[in-house]
Amino acid sequence: MKVHWLALLFIVGLALSIPSVSAKVIEEKDGYTVTTVENAPSRFADVFALTSYTITQGQTRWHTTSVPSGATRFFSNLNWGTSANSLALTLYTPDASVLGPYYDPADGVIDGRIYLMVTRSGGLPSGTWSSKVYGSSVTGTQTYSYSASGY
Repeated sequence: MKVHWLALLFIVGLALSIPSVSAKVIEEKDGYTVTTVENAPSRFADVFALTSYTITQGQTRWHTTSVPSGATRFFSNLNWGTSANSLALTLYTPDASVLGPYYDPADGVIDGRIYLMVTRSGGLPSGTWSSKVYGSSVTGTQTYSYSASGY
């Protein structure tokens, strides 16, 4: 039983140590609300993004995410960490809505990151969500991480 209490104390401590984040609505379309999370701790990128990819000028890379029924939020985290290059992110929902494209300055900060949360009144459609990452202005090859999750 001590292990469970220690785990609970650890989780509560971690939750209290995470700085608050604020959101700004950047798009409302087809019943969806897309907000960007400002001042998101960089450690979130480390937790969510486990795989690195590369992209070049004009190249498109696709990523898919399975969203379960009953999901109310979809998080998308594109991080390339430099403002020298520009990537764009477009989200495609299972009900054929297209959200975006979104660019680095969407959150008011040019930092090589696009971190979004998508919600919809009544919940999100379950199924496969597709994310398109486009190299809109890339010199050479740009490494990036991408992760998405619906719950």
